[in-house]
Amino acid sequence: MRASFVAGFGPMTRDTATSRAFWGDAVGIELRELSEDYFVSDKLDGVKHFGIWPLSQAADTIFGTTEWPDDVPAPTAWMEIDVASPDDVAPAIAELQAAGHRVLRDAHLEPWGQTTSQLLSPEGMLLGVTYTPWMHESD
Repeated sequence: MRASFVAGFGPMTRDTATSRAFWGDAVGIELRELSEDYFVSDKLDGVKHFGIWPLSQAADTIFGTTEWPDDVPAPTAWMEIDVASPDDVAPAIAELQAAGHRVLRDAHLEPWGQTTSQLLSPEGMLLGVTYTPWMHESD
């Protein structure tokens, strides 16, 4: 088998209303109800990067140590949502924090040129709000 692209990705939830509010209202993904309690969006561009990210590397990136802290639920998946410019990352993460979502790391410039910030979604997914310059070069 040879995979061509990521056809779909999304969180598994135990609380659909909370997840729909986070991904739809707070993050701004246009969602429609496909069937009872199953919300989808077919209006997002495709995934430009798929990676198997070790938890130890994520911990080092966010907390500066390879051990994930015991007081923070360990994520089982990650996703990055890019915004329109590097200057949009900080206001986006501040907006999510003001809405009561747990921010793990505020906006900052990584050594490789990506502006990133991280938080946990209601399902415990590690969500990066980012600006990745090389993914916008064709815009």
